[in-house]
Amino acid sequence: MSHCGLKLSISYSHNLTVFLFLVFYSFPLSVSTSPPSLSPSLSPSLSLSLPLSHNSPSLVQSPPSLCSHSSFSLSRPLYLCHPLAVCAVGGRMLPRRLLGLLGLLVLCKGEEESGEGEYCDNFTDLNLSHCFMGTSLYVRLLLYTRSNLDCGRELDHHRPSSQPLFDLSRPTAFVIHGYRPTGAPPIWIDHIVRLLAEQEDMNVVVVDWNKGAANLNYFTAVTYTREAAHNLTGFIMTMEEEGAALSSVHLIGVSLGAHLAGFVGANLKGKIGRITGLDPAGPMFTSAGPEERLDPSDAMFVDVLHTDMNSFGLGGVHGHIDFYANGGADQPGCPKTIFAGKSYFVCDHQRSVFLYLCALNRTCSLTGYPCSSYGDFMDARCLQCEAFKPASCPVLGYDVSQWKETLLRRGQTKVFFSTTAALPYRKLSYRVDMVTWNQYLRWGVVFIRLHSGRTFTEARIDHKRFRLEQYTSTRLLAQFDEDLQHVQKISLRISTGNVIGPRYKIRLLRIRFTPLERPERPLMCRFDIIMEENMEVAFRPLPCNSGP
Repeated sequence: MSHCGLKLSISYSHNLTVFLFLVFYSFPLSVSTSPPSLSPSLSPSLSLSLPLSHNSPSLVQSPPSLCSHSSFSLSRPLYLCHPLAVCAVGGRMLPRRLLGLLGLLVLCKGEEESGEGEYCDNFTDLNLSHCFMGTSLYVRLLLYTRSNLDCGRELDHHRPSSQPLFDLSRPTAFVIHGYRPTGAPPIWIDHIVRLLAEQEDMNVVVVDWNKGAANLNYFTAVTYTREAAHNLTGFIMTMEEEGAALSSVHLIGVSLGAHLAGFVGANLKGKIGRITGLDPAGPMFTSAGPEERLDPSDAMFVDVLHTDMNSFGLGGVHGHIDFYANGGADQPGCPKTIFAGKSYFVCDHQRSVFLYLCALNRTCSLTGYPCSSYGDFMDARCLQCEAFKPASCPVLGYDVSQWKETLLRRGQTKVFFSTTAALPYRKLSYRVDMVTWNQYLRWGVVFIRLHSGRTFTEARIDHKRFRLEQYTSTRLLAQFDEDLQHVQKISLRISTGNVIGPRYKIRLLRIRFTPLERPERPLMCRFDIIMEENMEVAFRPLPCNSGP
C-alpha cells in the first residue's frame, strides 16, 4: 500500500505510554529508518512523549524501562502504519489492528495506569531470559497505605518525605522477598500488603530487589543481599533524620530476605523495632556466624518461622522466639517425590509465607508450645503455658504484645505446633490423660474420633508405640483437623498390631480430654472403660466432676 507510514520525530519524557515503543523495540530490525514514498500531505512530523526509566543503563539492554522521570531523545525517526494499511515487519505483513492490540497490552515496566487515570509503580516483572543473562542489583521501594492499596508509589531513596502518602509518624513495615530464580513477582505480595494494612494504619513498603535476586546463580543473589541491605539501611537512616522512630520499623523478610533484614538491623545496631523472618534461607548460611545471618541482636524483637529446615530453610534458633511448624520441616500436603515437579522444591519453603498470611488474616490461630524438641511436643511433654500467664502460649502473627516482655526475659524460646495440609491450617489440640489397669503389658498406638451428629474428626497418635500396663498414667497429644464445638460421642481404638493369638483386654480407669486452645470449653471425661485391643469402643463424654 502506498501510504504505509507517518514519519515521527520522538522525544521521550514523563507520563505517557504509547505502543510506538513496542513496535520499535519488539521489531528493531524491521522498522525502516528510511521513509517510504509518501505524498507530502501524509508525512507530518509529530512529537510524542513517553516515560523513561532512570534505573536502566541503556534502552537497548532493558527496552521496557522507558518508564522514568528523566528524558531521552531518540534521534532516528519511526514509520508507523496508516490506520487502513498493512505494514511489512520483519519481512512479513503485520495488520494494523494487531499492532494496536499489542500496543494496548504493553505497559512500561514497573508502571501501570490505574482506573483513575493515574500511574502506579508495580513490582519489577522479569522472566527467565533475565535470569539466564543475570541481573545487576537495583532496589526499588514501593509504598502502599490504606489510601493506595491498589496503586504503589515508588519512594525517592534520598527524600522519603517527598511522597505525600508516606507519613513518617505512622509505623512502617518493609516486606523483603528472597531469591527469585524465575524473575516473576512473588504471588503473595499483594496479599501481604493488604493484610498488613488491616492490622493498623501503617506504611507498607515493598522492597523490590528483583533485579539482583533474579539470577540463576544463587551465589550472586546471596552476594547482593549485603548491597541491598546497605541501600535499605541508608533509606531508613534518612527516615530517622526526617522524624521517623526506628522502634516503629518492622522488617518482614522471606527466605534470603530474612538475612537481608538481619543485615539492615545489624547496620542500625539492633535499634529497629522488629524483624520477622519467614523460613530464613539455609544454603550458604548453615555454618554462618551470628554476624553473617539473621540473629536476635539485629532488632529489639526478632521472631522467626521455620518450615523447611532440611532443604532451603535454615535450622537452629535465630530469634527471640522461633516457631517450628510441624517440626520445621516436611509440611503436610507437600509432595514427597521429585516427580511432582517444581512444587517438590518450593512447597515446604513457601508454606512459611502462607502460614503467616493465614495468621495475619486471623483465619487460623496457630499456638506454639515452648519445648526443647518436636518429639517432646508430640509426646505431650510440654503443653504448659504457665510462663506466659495470664496470656496463652505464643500465637503466630502480627501482634506479639502479650508475650513480648516474657520472651525478652527468657532469651531465646523454641515453640512448636502442627498444622493441617490446607487452609485454614489450624489443628484443634486436646491433652488426653489415661490411667490403665490391664493385667498384661501391651504396646500400641491410639486412634481417637470425636463425633457431632454425623460429622466426625480423627486423631491418629501413631508417631510411636505407647506402653500400657497396670495402673500406669499416660499423657497423649491428640490433634484434630476439624473443630467440633459440641462433641456428642467419642470413639477410641488401641492398635497393638496383634493378629495372632488371644485378644487381650485393656481397662481404662479414667480418660480425660482437656481442650488446649479452647480453655472456655469444659473438660470431658469417662470412667472405667473395658475394651479389647484393636477393637473400637464408643462412649458419651461426661463432665469430669461427675466421676467416682
